Amino acid sequence: MQDATIRVLPVGTVNQIAAGEVVERPASVVKELVENAVDAGAGLVRVEVTSDRRQVTGVRVVDDGIGMGRADAVLAFKEHATSKIREIEDLDCLHTLGFRGEALASIASVAEVTIVTKPRDRGVIAGIRVRVRGGGDPEVSEVGAPDGTSVEVKDLFFNTPARRKFLKSLHTELAHIHGVVEKTALAHPEVAFRLLHNGRERIATHAADDLRETAGALFGTDLTRALVPVGGGNRFVRVGGFVARPSHTRADQYQIFLSVNGRPVYSAGIVRAIKEGYGTLLPANRFPIAFLALTTEDGLVDANVHPTKRQVRFTHEREVYEAVTETVRTALHGEDLLAGEREAEVFTPPPAPRRPARPVAPAPTTAPRPGVGESPALYAKSDRRLRQTELPLAGAERNRLPEVTVLGQVDATYIVGSTGGRSLVLIDQHAAHERILYEQVQAKQASGPKTQELIVPVLVTFSPTEVELVREALPLLAEEGFVVEEFGPSTFAVNAIPVVLGKLEEPEVIRDLVSALVREGPSDPVGRREAITRRVACRGAIKAGDPLTTEQMQRLVEQLAHTENPYTCPHGRPTVILFSPDEMAAMFRRT
Repeated sequence: MQDATIRVLPVGTVNQIAAGEVVERPASVVKELVENAVDAGAGLVRVEVTSDRRQVTGVRVVDDGIGMGRADAVLAFKEHATSKIREIEDLDCLHTLGFRGEALASIASVAEVTIVTKPRDRGVIAGIRVRVRGGGDPEVSEVGAPDGTSVEVKDLFFNTPARRKFLKSLHTELAHIHGVVEKTALAHPEVAFRLLHNGRERIATHAADDLRETAGALFGTDLTRALVPVGGGNRFVRVGGFVARPSHTRADQYQIFLSVNGRPVYSAGIVRAIKEGYGTLLPANRFPIAFLALTTEDGLVDANVHPTKRQVRFTHEREVYEAVTETVRTALHGEDLLAGEREAEVFTPPPAPRRPARPVAPAPTTAPRPGVGESPALYAKSDRRLRQTELPLAGAERNRLPEVTVLGQVDATYIVGSTGGRSLVLIDQHAAHERILYEQVQAKQASGPKTQELIVPVLVTFSPTEVELVREALPLLAEEGFVVEEFGPSTFAVNAIPVVLGKLEEPEVIRDLVSALVREGPSDPVGRREAITRRVACRGAIKAGDPLTTEQMQRLVEQLAHTENPYTCPHGRPTVILFSPDEMAAMFRRT
């Protein structure tokens, strides 16, 4: 009889496979251990991270929760051993974060794990120390210990070198750890959290009844003054928390924090629902800042969608999304959005008036006199941006863009022109200027960027997660013309910026730009530099809505004609649309 080719895997191999799903990086270890600490009723969770110059070398999570006795401490390392469920029905009414009984067994299969624990209020004098390495047999001993639990993890992935090889840079891994602690602290403001890296405190929150207090500890009081409380829901979900006024937005969605029944999650559907709640109050291409806590009844949410429990599935998704949208909309429309730091006065804002389309009008050849027409400051701002854009690149050949005579401007966004009095030309002024700046920045990279010092350094505050990414990106930012240095635990001083950005000194704009640059990810240097160049060009370009004089528009068209690719912006959008006589005749049905 032929031997069977299918075999049952050894327990150690099974645990390593499970670890591959649960333990992706050091932050995964922190997540599992912090969740266990919260489930243990901790009032304070302390996360200690150690590293050398290249990688995280150890993680220790200490809590003052209920602790464990000897039998539980040993059993905790067994796969699928848990105190949180007894039968299959318990999965539908789960109010804990960790529950599969896989975390410690999985972590211990790819690392060295040491638990020191002592049960609270049981009259036990000595604590228990349990050590397991690589899924081996536990070493158990009695030690002196305070009430609660301490779990230390060292030599992560020591027996799976392939997984260790795929870890990112130290700063990136630390940023992921910061993110885990941030999200858990916001989901559980009633618990105090501390995060230390090599003994230096990075995050510190206090136990609070108000989520706003935790948000302030993480992101600063300037943000908390802009937060609007939200509360509402329907028979399927309750929605609470805070959203920021439309004056405080982001270029990305990294400050939208969601929790469902105390579990930090991500949901693209809820993010869309929040944006719909803002409606036209949210500027184009911007994201809101939100801290929302959703509460549902047992059985209406499934947290088992992904092994890491990052996502959830609602039984009544549409109703949940509608509740989020309506709750956010009601909160914002009942708030004085211009209140700033003073106490908001409740009012119902009238619907935003629709601006009628402007007719095509010749642009003034010079800026208007003060008090007449558009503000001269607007023209001056556009003129500075255009004059900082140098005329044709040295040696650049003219592309096939025909000679354009400027006729006027539509909606302060599109330049209207003609080619020899025959064809009609529409030019997107922002996309065109973006193309010009992009090629100029590229041409200057070989000789180094041109920077302009700011008269007064701009102080920019970042979240704890972003701080690590900014530290890592400082050399790359310098290559692009940003002179940035640390100024405090979460603050950086921007001393100089690229010349192409003009007189840009608004802290929020610079913060958004730097944040976007560092979040491009640790891709290949060429690809990352390309992405940064596109962003710098986009920020430095004149904007839709900027009024231009005929002289300014003509200069812009001439600069565009000398680019290598005048017909698209760096993101691939068209810059020029040309209507030939035949096309216009067809539109008017003259053929």
